Amino acid sequence: MILTLVGLPLLLMLAGFPIYLILLAAAAATMALTMQVPLMALHQYLFSSINAYALLALPFFIFAGEIMDRGGVAGRLVGLMRASMGRVPGKVPLTAIGAGAVFGAITGVGAASVATISKVMLPAMRDEGFADRYSGGLMVSVGAVGVILPPSIPMIVYAAAADESIPRLYAAGIVPGLLIVGMMALHALWVGRGNRGSEADRFTLRGFGTAFRRGVWAAGVPVLILGGIYGGVFSPTEAAAVACLYAFIVSWAVMREMTLRDLMAAAGSTVSFTAQILVVMACAGVFSWLITVNQVSVQLVALIEAMALPGWLLLLAINLLLLLVGCLIDPLSAILLLTPLLVPLAGAIGVDPVHFGIIVTVNLAIGLFTPPFGINLFVMQTMSGIPLKQIYRGIVPFLAIYLIALLLITYIPAISLSGVRLLIGP
Repeated sequence: MILTLVGLPLLLMLAGFPIYLILLAAAAATMALTMQVPLMALHQYLFSSINAYALLALPFFIFAGEIMDRGGVAGRLVGLMRASMGRVPGKVPLTAIGAGAVFGAITGVGAASVATISKVMLPAMRDEGFADRYSGGLMVSVGAVGVILPPSIPMIVYAAAADESIPRLYAAGIVPGLLIVGMMALHALWVGRGNRGSEADRFTLRGFGTAFRRGVWAAGVPVLILGGIYGGVFSPTEAAAVACLYAFIVSWAVMREMTLRDLMAAAGSTVSFTAQILVVMACAGVFSWLITVNQVSVQLVALIEAMALPGWLLLLAINLLLLLVGCLIDPLSAILLLTPLLVPLAGAIGVDPVHFGIIVTVNLAIGLFTPPFGINLFVMQTMSGIPLKQIYRGIVPFLAIYLIALLLITYIPAISLSGVRLLIGP
């Protein structure tokens, strides 16, 4: 069984097979060669793995993000943020951080935030004299915040895998996400301390009013989603559907920047991306079921308990494992693979599963912009033409920021759980 559950996946991964085929081949080989289970069960568990009501939110949030990307929402959000800052040091990178965090939170997909914000902000940062190395590093790293702040697609997947509450996870992600944004903003203030912009950048009520009128409808998306969820008006899944409708009305009827062709293109991209996610989830669900029925998690917990590792050291080891995995495979696959293994380990030392979900999410968010396979890096390189070597050098300070924040989040549970207590209760 070790050969089929561990050896075969490693061999196929080194050979360059896609993750869903790796998981499916390992599951099929294990069931056929080492278990007395009819292969028909493979089909049943493939479908049951994605037969979850919570997963309906996935295509809706992706569709809402695609509509807003093509409907001019990002540009108006950027304009509103720039008009509200005045001549503060580092105004342009601060705008990129704010816009990237907001748009990433709206879509729940880090790569979508990088692609959209880089179109708007990279020319502005070049005009202000910021090096491509710094600009690229900033935008790939701020795009990762979108999977920490709600509504986050990786959190939906973690909730399904760990049988946890999506609203509680969303509430827990607010303070950690804002902590990372705040630390990045302080860094931007320091980097841009000698750049206060021109007289044209001075704050005026008239300029702010114009930008507010243009951007207020775009800014209403996160308010609608989060306010509706925590106000008890609708569930996260219903919020995703409402976000699609709102985004379409604003982009088509209010801003008038979306055509029927744009809407069909957004729908096509949504179908493609959703299918990619669900096929991985289906195969990972079977793999996770095999791990569970063969008591791999129970054996790992027993092994860790026998080693008598202190809790802080176990958490450090889990963080190192997640950082390594996040550099190699995408967050959704990593969550589906590792959640059945790691949640029992964390529970054995008394870590709240919601707090642990944030630890997992932050670790895998770092993997989005970490070599060699960070997807945000390749999106940024494709959109901007900046050589990957420059982007790699530019992420160093932001990687340090994320790692410091990760340590704080890991060892101070109140950072995550304070949002849950405030918005939902004990």
